[in-house]
Order: sequence, then C-alpha cells, then structure tokens
Amino acid sequence: MTEQERRILAAQGYVELGLHAEAREEMHWLPRTAFERSDVVELTLLCLMGEKRWAEALVVAQKLCELEPQQPGGFIHAAFCLHELGRTREALDLLARGPASLRTKPVYYYNLGCYLARLGEEEKALHLLRQSFEMDGSLRRHARHDPDLDPLRDKLESA
Repeated sequence: MTEQERRILAAQGYVELGLHAEAREEMHWLPRTAFERSDVVELTLLCLMGEKRWAEALVVAQKLCELEPQQPGGFIHAAFCLHELGRTREALDLLARGPASLRTKPVYYYNLGCYLARLGEEEKALHLLRQSFEMDGSLRRHARHDPDLDPLRDKLESA
C-alpha cells in the first residue's frame, strides 16, 4: 500500500467516525493531483457536509457530478446541499435531471419525500416515503426524527 492510499483509507475511516478535522489532516498531505480523484473529492464533500458548510459542499458536489455523471452520489449530495441552503425546488429539479441510477437508491425516494413535505406536497411526499421504506426499512426509523417530516408526523405512523 502506498502512502497516498494509506492516507485516503485513513481519511475514509475518520469520515465514517465523524472526525472531519482528522480526515482533512490526512488529506492535507495528499498531492494536488489526488484531489482530481472522485474518491478524494467525495471525502472532501463529506467533510464539508459534516461541518454544515453547505455552499462550499455544493460546489464540491457539483464537481463530483461532473466526474461521475452516471453515479447517484454526487447528485444526492448536491440536492441535499441545495435543500439545506433553502433551495429545495432546485434540489428537486437536479434530482429529476440526474442519472437513471438514482432511481435504484432508497435515499433518492426518501429525500424527494422530505423535500416535497417541506414544500407542502404531503400526498406526493407520503407516496415517495412509503416507496423508500419498502426499499430500506431502516429509513422509517430515521424518518421518526427528521425535522423535514414534521408536517407529516401523524401520517407517517401509518405509512
């Protein structure tokens, strides 16, 4: 294993533990060229999102979308950043234009449901949330505490 590979692996571990400063420290020592790799771009993005630096994270998420236009991750993260910036309609538009691979991810339907709930489109939101729960039951537990879903709290129990 090269030093670069070791640092990337260490940064990934730190991100998984929510230790963003430590992840950044590992990535600090990577050569500039490493920051063109999609895995390093994603690590940078996850650090920024973990630190709630939404505007900066959005720029990095857009770069990830460019690097991996057929992969869902960059689109899901970019839409989430837009939503956190109060640009929920743009988040919906981005996901609608994203790759077909998005539609295989339960979090895609979950996030759509959250965004629509925030916009007051409750019936559409509930339909998408049910779809996400069928694909991944663990999302139901997450939904119980998601502030985006407060308007649907009573209806979620039967979803």
